[in-house]
This record gives sequence, structure tokens and C-alpha cells, in this order.
Amino acid sequence: MTIDQYDNVYFLGIGGIGMSALARWFRHKGMRVAGYDRTPTALTHELIEEGMELHFDDRVELIPGNLTREKTLVIFTPAIPKDHKEHAYLRENGFTILKRSEVLGLLTRSYRTIAVAGTHGKTTTSSLIAHILKSAGQNMVAFLGGITTNYESNLVMHGQVNENTWVVAEADEYDRSFLRLFPHVAVVTSADADHLDIYGDHQSMLKSYRDFIGQVHHHGYLFIHESIAELAKGIENITVQTYGTSQGQFFADRIVAQGGFFEFDLKGFAQTIEKIQLGVPGFHNMENAIAATLVAKQIGIGDDVIRQALASFKGVKRRFEFVVKNDRCVYIDDYAHHPTEIEAFLRSLKSMYAGRKLTVVFQPHLFTRTRDFAGGFSKSLSLADEVLLMDIYPAREEPIAGVTADMLFPAITSPVKIRCGKKDLLEKLEDLDVDVLATVGAGDIDTLVKPIKEMLKKKYE
Repeated sequence: MTIDQYDNVYFLGIGGIGMSALARWFRHKGMRVAGYDRTPTALTHELIEEGMELHFDDRVELIPGNLTREKTLVIFTPAIPKDHKEHAYLRENGFTILKRSEVLGLLTRSYRTIAVAGTHGKTTTSSLIAHILKSAGQNMVAFLGGITTNYESNLVMHGQVNENTWVVAEADEYDRSFLRLFPHVAVVTSADADHLDIYGDHQSMLKSYRDFIGQVHHHGYLFIHESIAELAKGIENITVQTYGTSQGQFFADRIVAQGGFFEFDLKGFAQTIEKIQLGVPGFHNMENAIAATLVAKQIGIGDDVIRQALASFKGVKRRFEFVVKNDRCVYIDDYAHHPTEIEAFLRSLKSMYAGRKLTVVFQPHLFTRTRDFAGGFSKSLSLADEVLLMDIYPAREEPIAGVTADMLFPAITSPVKIRCGKKDLLEKLEDLDVDVLATVGAGDIDTLVKPIKEMLKKKYE
């Protein structure tokens, strides 16, 4: 099949970050785009403003009546429940229905593809690559898993879409989605255990990463973090290069930190790239920037353009995003939802604000992830001075007996720890003397960012 045979695209779960990027692409191509999502958000409002038809009730009669099965492609997310009425209707009436990952796979096969995989760092690394390519004037389109601050979108484009276009795509390991991609250039940032509800164990997940690496085009390129270089061992007919902060073929040297922001030299090339300055804070973002630089250099972008792009990159929404920053308090929001991510984020915060009190609000994401990594969550959260632990955000999952946020609570060793829900969070937070505050999680904790910001401004104005 080819996507060009359709005039209409209907999304089930259109408000998801990956789904909405595809929706914007099809709208840009002049196709009629409509869809369902469970709840309205700022993002779904933007999609409506951009000319898409959305509704928020699972009712068959709300599907636009003039969508024919011959001319309509239906795209759904695995987060859609099995008993979804619209999904059942479209399936029973013979519509072509594809997963988001299948559609992304079909789209990318027509272009030169850069795919970024990894348990952590996918969104920031792919956004950095997109920003460098756009800054360099390359023909490009990027389907991103976050809203870039530079462009206020998860779809970034430049130039004409033709055979010379580079497509930047996040290669998502969930549900083995990344096995739909066959990139010319690939990055693997990390491969910590995650999504064990899908894989069963870490070894099975690592096998899928190795399968993904095996799908890189012959004579293509793989840039892989030095800590997981074994995944590429024995893969033939591609060029494999490793990177890291201080190890690997390419690494940072002469690292200078100022308030959590870094300047460094990148070693490994015949000529060192000197004085790279990052526009985003965080130790982990130095590695993301190295990976993005390797990709950019491989496709022929010059050092000066790379250096300027890295300095002007403003980050991604909900990735180390400053919400309040004044003399009285600092408030940062972050998407971290895995123990390794939380530890890296909190260590960066403690380095930036040494000696100041750190308060963390955490909303666990998924029952299975909470169950599988309970000890890791408790340990990483214990880096904070004060922890407010919210209830689990279930997303696509049904409850699991005995699995609640209470599992994490006893092993958290922070001097102050508080259990709370969405309804009483603001009240409990207001009782604390906030110095450096972070909200952390991948669920709907983002809906509390604005109320928390307003509370802090009112309290400390």
C-alpha cells in the first residue's frame, strides 16, 4: 500500500505527542485530518486551531460521516483500549487501520532517515539533530516526541520534501515499534531495562535493540553510547562509532560548568571541535549533544554551524524546563519517568543548586513500571530533601492488585516525605517552604504545572 492513495486520515488518540506530529504532517500535505482523543489539552486545542476536526467522546456518530473506507487511512495508538467503540466500528466496516509505528515506517522508507533510539535521551537528541539540520539549511522533516521550545512544535521542517530530504524520527522501543524503521543513520543513547510488560525481561529488550541495529542500511552509520557498545558487536556492513562523556571514540574534554550549563571540547575527530556551549542545562545533555554532533558531522555539516546550533538550542518542553526562576525560588518541570532518568535529573539539579533545599513532586507512570522498578524509584527519589509522592498514573493499563505508589514510600529516605493525590497536592505544597522545586513524571502531572506556578508567584511575590 501507499499512503498517497488516501485523501483523509482519521486518528484514534490524536492528542498523543507522536500521533499529533503525524497529524500535523498529513495536514501540511493537504489531507483532511480528524480524530478522537480522551481529553482536551493545550496540544489538541492547537490541532483544532490548525484546521483539524477533533472530538473527545468515544461515539461512532462523531466520526465525520463522509469518510469512506476507500479514501480514509485510520491510525491508532496502542494506548486505545480494546473495547473502544470507534475502533471496533472502523475495523468491522473494513477501514485500513495501522499503528502509528507502521505509518512512520512507511513514511520514512521514502527518504533518508536518521533514527534515534534509547531508553533515555531520544527526544532531546532527535530535537538537537533537527535543530542543527534546520540551522544548516538542510531539507529536513523531524517527527519528535516532545514540543521543541525553539519551534513550539513536535513537527520541524525546512526546505522542499524530495529525495534529498532527511527525516529525523524517534525510534521507540515500546511495543517493538522501532523495528518498523530502516535508518541510514542511527543513534542508540541507552538501553536500560524498561517496558518489561512487553519484553518480559531485560535480555529480550536488548535483543530487540540489536535487531534494530541490524536494520541500519548497508554502509550506513551507527553512533552508540560506549556503555552499550556490545549491542553492535558482530553487526556487519555498517560503520559503528562510540561516544560518551569521557570514554568512547568521541568524548568531551576540558569540561567547564557554569550554573549547570556546560562548555566542552569534543575529541575524536582529526581536528577537535573546541568550545561547544550548550543552550540547555544538565550533565546528561552533554552526551545528547555529542551524539547529535556526530550525526551532523557525518552528513556534512560544518563545525561552526554545529557550534552555533548547540548554543541556540532552547530545549524541549518538559525536559529540564524552567517554569519559575527568580531570587526567591526555582521551579523546574521534567518528564523523567524511569529511575535512571530521575537520578540523572536530580543529580544535575543538586549540582546546579548545591546547598539549597530540593523538593520533588513525583507521579509514577504505569502500574507495571512501578512494580518492576520500585526499589530504583525509591533510591533515586531519596536524592531530594523533600518528596511529595503522588498516585500512579495508569495510562493504558488496568490496576494491578497490590501495586500502588505506597510501594515506594517506605524505602524513600528523604528527611521529609509526603503522600498525596492530585486534589491535595497544592495544599500540601503550599505548607512547605519551597526553595528549588521539581515536578517529575510522564503522566498528567503537567496539568498541575500552571496551578503550581501561580501558587508560587502568589506566595513569594
